[in-house]
Amino acid sequence: MKLLPTLLLSGLVLAAGCHRDKVAEEAPSDVKVASDRVTIRPDSPKLGSLAVESAAPSQTASIRLNGRLAWDDSVTVRVFTPFAGRVIRILAEPGQAVKKGDPLATVASADYGQAQAEARRAAGDFALADRTLRRVRELLDHGAAPQKDVEAAEADYQRTQSELQRTQSRLAFYDGNTNSVDQVYILRSPLDGVVVEKNLNPGQEIRPDQMLAGTDRQAAPLFTVTDPSRLWILLDANEADLPFLSVGQKFTLRSRTVQGREFSGRLELISDFLDPASRTVKVRGSVDNAGRQLKAEMFVTAEIYSDGKSGGADVSARAVYLKGERHFVFVEEGQGIFARREVKAGPERNGKVLLIEGVQPGQRVVTDGSLLLEQLLQTPEGG
Repeated sequence: MKLLPTLLLSGLVLAAGCHRDKVAEEAPSDVKVASDRVTIRPDSPKLGSLAVESAAPSQTASIRLNGRLAWDDSVTVRVFTPFAGRVIRILAEPGQAVKKGDPLATVASADYGQAQAEARRAAGDFALADRTLRRVRELLDHGAAPQKDVEAAEADYQRTQSELQRTQSRLAFYDGNTNSVDQVYILRSPLDGVVVEKNLNPGQEIRPDQMLAGTDRQAAPLFTVTDPSRLWILLDANEADLPFLSVGQKFTLRSRTVQGREFSGRLELISDFLDPASRTVKVRGSVDNAGRQLKAEMFVTAEIYSDGKSGGADVSARAVYLKGERHFVFVEEGQGIFARREVKAGPERNGKVLLIEGVQPGQRVVTDGSLLLEQLLQTPEGG
């Protein structure tokens, strides 16, 4: 008889446990998931993990690109020798200012001597042909020479005159000396500037087609002369940056080497194709370097301004996350209702990202907790 209360009590305990399980199963979840939308009940603690801000209209967009400095090719010349020979003397050193036509080095060259000899021989042949023509014409006037001799002399005169012009023009093109055959060629600066690079030594053998040892690449120039107060900046831009780039835009350049200084410049060229390896577009600008603080091959950062060109919305960089190769944000559509949106992200500046497509100014986006919402989307009914 004592077993009945014990069995009755056990049954009541089991019934109570089953009721609690049934109530737990029937209790509504605090998260609902439908397609790309997450709905969270107002009393859910998950809302405390989220932060929401309104997207602001983008008034001024800027693009920050990394690049390097290079000599401005419009005021730069890389000097090679037109004749094979041996360096006798070096007349200019790096850092030295030169004028157009100033000597940089002297080269003993048999090839140059051959060009001088050809010019001297052409001058002698022309002088002889000129005397012969005058003499034959005098004989013709006195009836002592036939007309065919005059015609032959005239043809010889024209031939030697053309050869003289050719040889003299060749030497004049290289600022050569036509008065002697000394076989000494003077390598001269083609423009005003500063010698910034020298790659030769006294006694060195040089030639026009000199290649780097063991390669098919031409050797470095003997001299580089440029105006160092003008530099180029070479940048790599992504496809997403292209809508905000145009020739003539101003930019501010900074270098970690020159602390506390900003340099101004303008974009001059945007390439018409993408590099197939890096999928970037080559962009070139010019920089004023009057103080000569910047140096060629220095790594720098350029901030390019594109006022009034965006027409998009600025949001916190924390709001945008990458999934695969696409960018997403969560937009608050109502109290506790968050929809995932794919966006086209532009450049980032000062912790803000420009959204070109997907979000309009004034819409509220999740700035903290986007990854939590993404995780809830992947779990049926939010887990």
